[in-house]
Parts: sequence; structure tokens; C-alpha cells
Amino acid sequence: MSETTGWTEQDIPEQTGKVIIVTGGNSGIGYETVRILAQRGAHVILAARNAIKGNEAVNEILSEDPSANVETQPLDLADLSSIHEFASSFKERGIPLHTLINNAGIMAVPKGTTVDGFELQFGVNHLGHFALTGLLIESLVAQSGGRVVNVASNAHRQGRLNFYDLQSNHRYGRMRAYAQSKLANLVFTAELDRRLHRAGRTETLSVAAHPGMAHSNIGSNLNSESYFDRLFEKSLKALGPYFVQSTLSGAVPTLRAATDPSATGGDYFGPSERMQTRGSAVKVQAKKAAYDVHDGRALWEQSVELTGIDFSDLNQS
Repeated sequence: MSETTGWTEQDIPEQTGKVIIVTGGNSGIGYETVRILAQRGAHVILAARNAIKGNEAVNEILSEDPSANVETQPLDLADLSSIHEFASSFKERGIPLHTLINNAGIMAVPKGTTVDGFELQFGVNHLGHFALTGLLIESLVAQSGGRVVNVASNAHRQGRLNFYDLQSNHRYGRMRAYAQSKLANLVFTAELDRRLHRAGRTETLSVAAHPGMAHSNIGSNLNSESYFDRLFEKSLKALGPYFVQSTLSGAVPTLRAATDPSATGGDYFGPSERMQTRGSAVKVQAKKAAYDVHDGRALWEQSVELTGIDFSDLNQS
């Protein structure tokens, strides 16, 4: 059931004592997520592919609040070795992990592959975060109330998981691949929630959020030479004042998913108004396919096969 009223920035509770990792936190919605969490007292680790941009984001936050406990660490979600290195480096520090926010994403890029040969959007948006979550799950379940937040998109409604061609080898469309990766985020969220329950880890939550239509740089790869992309850009300009909200407002669903003490496993948060494009952060429903048990199992099994990450720590912790 969707709510009719929801959270704004002012509702985000104190986070002192919490350690939170945010991927892609150097710009856009991720940056606002990091900034507000640090403002609320959390120790935030900003995981960024570009070290220079990561440092610039940290310095900007510190210039606003010198007492903020925020740092940046390198992470390239298009490279499994980088993901392993990031997770190992974090665990070697011996500090707790309360929340992992899988925020980073790419949208509508030309066909390409990750370092490990995965289709780029599926590889970064889903497989990279699947692997990172699996490598950090031991740390998350060790904390009472540990939480995984997957940032999805309303574009998932146009997505379909093609298990015969998850890598889009036979047919590639920029937006088709993006929509599939965002549906995968939600299918993963639901499947992780089911597996946490089966493992008796009911205090650890797997939840998701989407920003609606918010000012962000995720669509910077749209090709203005494409008819669809030109139409999309024109639509944004025409409808922007009515549908598009600020970057900060777009971050609030993620912030609620990460901090709402009443959240339960499988919850999905998004904007409350105008077809979930803007407004306060409320509980929303994904399309039915996001909760399909058979698709959840199939996606999990293929993700394990592709990444080599089997979440064995989920049962051993």
C-alpha cells in the first residue's frame, strides 16, 4: 500500500554512531544523500570511481560543516577486482557497517562492457552492487538493524528481465538495458529480503528507493543525435516545472529508506505526487514483476555465476 503523506528532509533522524557507505556519492542525488547523513552525525564513506571528484565532494561538505565525519574511498563498480579491494580494505579497518546505500548508476550509455565483460549498464547498476553487497553482508548482519538500500528508478516499469540475454548480446537498446538493470535492482532487493529471512537475519533489512524525476547528472550520456533522446530532452524542458524536483528532494526517498526506524524488509520508497515524479517520500509499490519469486531466484543464481559472489557469509555470520 502506498502512503499519502511522507517524509521531507526535516524528518531524517539523527545518525550519530552509524557508519554508512554510499556508492556514487560525489554528485547528484548521491552527494545530497552523503551530505544530509553527515549532517545528521553519521560517519559516511563516499565510494567514488573518480578519486578527484570524490575528494572535491568531501571538501565541499567539510567547507559547509567542518565537523562532518565524511571520507572518500575508490570504488569502480565496473571492475570486480576494485569491488573486492574496496570491501577488503573496509573490513580490514575493523569498524562496523550499519548501512550500505547502492546509489551509483549509469543511464543510456552506448553499448559497452565492464572490465569483466558484462554489459555496462547491467554490470554497473546491478552486478557491481550485487557483488559489493555480498562481500559486505557479513559486516551488515553483524549490526542490529543493518540495512541495504538499493536505488532503483521508475524506469523499471518498462523493464523486463531477459534471462536468455541478460547481457544484451543479441539486441541492445540504451533505455531497454537501463530499464532492465533498474528492474534487477528491485528483484534483487526482494530476493535478498527473502534470503535474509530464511537465514534468520530478520533484523537486517533489504529495502529500495527511487528519486522520481530529480535534477541529476545520471542522464548525461543521452545522445542528442538520437530521435528518442531529443524527444526526451524536449519533454524534460517542457514538463520540468511540473514534474521535476530538486536534487535534494530526489534524495529524500533514499534517506528515508536508509533511516526510517519503522521500515520493514522489502519496503520501497518514492515520491508521493504526479505519478511518483516528485513530492515527499512515501512507501510505494513496484510493478508486480519486481516481487516474482522465480525471477528472484533466477536472477540471484545468474548473478552468483557471473560475479563469483555467493553470499556464503549470510549463513555463516
